Amino acid sequence: VDGRCVSVAYMEKIWHHDALWEEGNEEGYDAAHWNSSSQSHPPWLRFHLGISRWQLYDHKDPNLRQLEEQLAFSRIVSAVQKTGGTQLKLLMSFPNYGQALFKPMKQERNEETNHNLYYFSDFERHNAEIAAYHLDRILGFRRIPPVVGRLIDMVKEIKDITTDRKLARTFFTSPVGNTCFYGQCSYYCSTEHAVCGRPHVLEASLAVMLPDLSLAPRRSWRSPWRRSYSRSKLAQWENNAKYCESVKKSPPYSQGTRLVDLIDMAILDFLMSNMDRHHYETFEKFGNNTFLLHLDNGRAFGRHSKDEPSILAPLVQCCRIRRSTLLKLQLLALPQYRLSDVMRASLSRDPLTSIAPLLSEQHLTALDRRLVTVLKKLRRCQEQYNDSVIYNDIPGHLNFGL
Repeated sequence: VDGRCVSVAYMEKIWHHDALWEEGNEEGYDAAHWNSSSQSHPPWLRFHLGISRWQLYDHKDPNLRQLEEQLAFSRIVSAVQKTGGTQLKLLMSFPNYGQALFKPMKQERNEETNHNLYYFSDFERHNAEIAAYHLDRILGFRRIPPVVGRLIDMVKEIKDITTDRKLARTFFTSPVGNTCFYGQCSYYCSTEHAVCGRPHVLEASLAVMLPDLSLAPRRSWRSPWRRSYSRSKLAQWENNAKYCESVKKSPPYSQGTRLVDLIDMAILDFLMSNMDRHHYETFEKFGNNTFLLHLDNGRAFGRHSKDEPSILAPLVQCCRIRRSTLLKLQLLALPQYRLSDVMRASLSRDPLTSIAPLLSEQHLTALDRRLVTVLKKLRRCQEQYNDSVIYNDIPGHLNFGL
């Protein structure tokens, strides 16, 4: 049965916690007075309850702005390190029990990724996480959880409130008097790769957390077009132009929307030059007939001067695309709806734009250039396969080609 990602069981647990919180609030947290009325719910809970089979939020969701404001301005009452992953991440908590994933500023926004680095050696960028959320929404996917930029006081909002002793021990003062810390992770967590404020204020991205896995389990899928993550070996798809033929015969790509969903993700990744898409996730509740979560986009927007055509391999090898995606791409290629202009306007609403644009003009120009490339690839596909290229997901819409 189609429905929401979390419902009755989720609310039962919320109400159970509500009773506990009424008895005695944790220090720094607000009293919880929630009931079955959505009007009593904080923005993060309305977001969780609004997740459906096909998207994380509705395109006209009135709650979205409130959720973004919570991420940007709500008081932080807890900050602990999030386990897993290769780079530094923190879990931030708010007085209304909402939580967000914190990723710090690692490099200047106008810096390009070193061309000698492999994609798996790149830093994660806070502005890439923010820009990816905006691009995903502009394309009509709504598969990235809301992300907002924020200035963090590293002393008051992390060091002084953390209960994570391992994290606290990594704080130090740099030779020029800036507050720094490095945390613990697989890579880039050392004094040589420390995150430093100016002198104690740091830019970061905060992404709303998805429902707890105990309430809304997710399945992780290895992408068929995963890279080898090797300096010397190529993946199978890089050596076989007909690789998609075998993918299309294998579940879950052999039926439903999974293949065109994966191609949507490839188009998104190509536009923002993200080569680091090895896995994707889905909510188990909806089985195989559901959308893909576009998580972990920190390695996007690293280079604006170079495009990476191999990211489009799923599109080029399968020659398939949703009608709705095609129409949106064609619209964003028109001068009056140019992708770079729409993206610039969307990003201007983020709080960090008051300091500097989240994406440089070179990155915005690259979006337009890459969009032209995607449409050229699609025209070549239609020359070869005609109308079979288009997966018509718009009822009543006839195929009239590209």
